[in-house]
Amino acid sequence: MTGGGAGTPRPAGAADQQSYDVPPGPRGNPLLMTMRFMRKRGPLIRDAHATYGDTFSVQILPGPRTLVIHSDPADVKEIFAADPAQFHAGEGNAILKPVMGEHSLLLTDDAEHQRGRKLLMPAFTGPAMRSYRPLVEGLAKEAVQGWHDGQRLVTLDAMNAITLEVILQVVFGVTDEERLSVLRPKVTRIVDIDAGILLSWIFPRLRKVPPWRGFFTNLREVDDLLYAEIRERRAEHERGDLEGRDDVLSRLLRAGDDPEAAPGGDAGPRAADGTDGLSDEELRDQLVTLLLAGHETTASALSWTLHELGKDPVLLARATRAADEGDETFLEACLKEAMRLHPIIDFVARSLQSDQVVAGRRLPRGTTVTPSIMLSHSRESSFADAHAFRPGRFLDGEVTAGTWIPFGGGVRRCIGAAFSLMEGTVVLREVLQRFEVHTEKPTGPRLRNITNVPDDKAPVVLRAR
Repeated sequence: MTGGGAGTPRPAGAADQQSYDVPPGPRGNPLLMTMRFMRKRGPLIRDAHATYGDTFSVQILPGPRTLVIHSDPADVKEIFAADPAQFHAGEGNAILKPVMGEHSLLLTDDAEHQRGRKLLMPAFTGPAMRSYRPLVEGLAKEAVQGWHDGQRLVTLDAMNAITLEVILQVVFGVTDEERLSVLRPKVTRIVDIDAGILLSWIFPRLRKVPPWRGFFTNLREVDDLLYAEIRERRAEHERGDLEGRDDVLSRLLRAGDDPEAAPGGDAGPRAADGTDGLSDEELRDQLVTLLLAGHETTASALSWTLHELGKDPVLLARATRAADEGDETFLEACLKEAMRLHPIIDFVARSLQSDQVVAGRRLPRGTTVTPSIMLSHSRESSFADAHAFRPGRFLDGEVTAGTWIPFGGGVRRCIGAAFSLMEGTVVLREVLQRFEVHTEKPTGPRLRNITNVPDDKAPVVLRAR
């Protein structure tokens, strides 16, 4: 998950300004450019790339601040390998703070980020993935069994319904149907946000007027429900009743019990309440982050995958055989190729904490350097026939390290990457074991909040096998 940049570059004298090498790029009214960046980013970035080349800049609010867009693999690798103390990812994602909260792993840097990542890691290890898998399989199986031959399935909606249940039950650990019925519509409203809602980060007063007021009222109601769940689960933990619970929230509560996982004074700051584990506020922020970073992103990846398979009978037949034979390597390759061809999140951001030379250019402190996932994934030099859906490229060694970057890279690579791929592969297998999918018509991307989804939600016609 990514967002805009961080602080405005520092004021500098004429001599200093001349020593910087900020690349050119499209310019215009800062507010209009910001709205275009939020709502029509794909055309903006592609047009700028065609005009200015692999590296260019865009200026958006607040500030305005300068984003320097990079797409050359060597430059992207350099940024991901840079010192995280000088290349802040948390500040680069600050636009999400009103929703995710200040403790979100996506929004913190330095020692606080290191501490949070260490506490979250036990919930995303190999053994943890294996424990989640049966729960994901059960939810996917239950959903698919409700479909029927000849049905016109709107894949984005269907996949969102499945991944929402995974978040609520596998991540939040809520299985009581009464609680789920309350949470589902409220959580869906958080995810189903227009990019304009994010303007409240730039203009906080917007939160007091419609439609922002309604969104943040709903967010507070979800917070109340999450805090109640956290308090109840923490009480279970104190009584020793959490053993056997494999949901992410329960694992995060147990993380503070492990001296190896719970960093003390030398490894990073303690929680706000003085404990080594995650505080209630930190737990809330991480849960909402996992919701926003892992719900519609995975659903969109699955929707694009089914859309592409439904267009190609040969690939569909191979994917169907893979589902029957348990060849999850090929199914995962289909998912990865869909994420390459249709980047769900199209860029990542790093805010410079000091003047830096990046890709041979001297840039001032406060600049946001921005590897473009969209441009990187469409380079013919990295992906032959880049505009074709070819899952086999992930099986034959064609994809070189550092060119496929849907989860970012470096020490800030998405902590939930393995979970997302596991979930997507499991769901894809459950679908293809029961149905063939046939795409109605080609579609293009639409930017919805911060994710690129199929413009028509990618409907397919189901044929029972």
